[in-house]
Amino acid sequence: MQIKIDDLRGDEVIHLLEEHMRDMQSTSPPESVHALDLDGLRAPNVTFWSAWENTELAGCGALKELSSTSGEIKSMRTAMQHRRKGVAADILTTIIDTAKTRGYQRLYLETGSMIEFESARLLYTRFGFIECDPFEDYIEDPNSVFMVLQL
Repeated sequence: MQIKIDDLRGDEVIHLLEEHMRDMQSTSPPESVHALDLDGLRAPNVTFWSAWENTELAGCGALKELSSTSGEIKSMRTAMQHRRKGVAADILTTIIDTAKTRGYQRLYLETGSMIEFESARLLYTRFGFIECDPFEDYIEDPNSVFMVLQL
C-alpha cells in the first residue's frame, strides 16, 4: 500500500470524501457532524493523505494543526472494499508519526458515540488514545466521543 500526501483534486478521493460526509450525516444529527468539507481539508493547517492499493483508492485521513504542540485527526475513511485490511491502521500510523516529527505533544480526535463508530473507537484505543473532555471549539455532545493521545 502506498500512502501519499494528496491535493484532494482526484475524482476517487472526492467521491470517497462525499461518501464519508453522507455517512456522517446519516448516522449523526446535523449539529454533531464535524467532518470537514473539501475546502476545510484544503486549508493550509491541514495535511491530507490518501492510501492506494495499486491504482485503487483504499482510504484517507488528515491531520489538522491546532497549535505548535497539538493536532487533530480528521476524515479517517476506508473504502468499503478495503475494510478489515489494515488500511486505517496504516493511515493512523502515518498521522501519528507525522505528529511526532512535528513535535506535537498531543493528538486529539472526535468520533461518534453510536454503534456505527465502535470499530473506529476500538482502533484508536488500540493505538493508545483515551477518552478526554471536549477540546478546541467542541462542546459536550452525547453523539461524540473525544479522545487524546499523549505523544
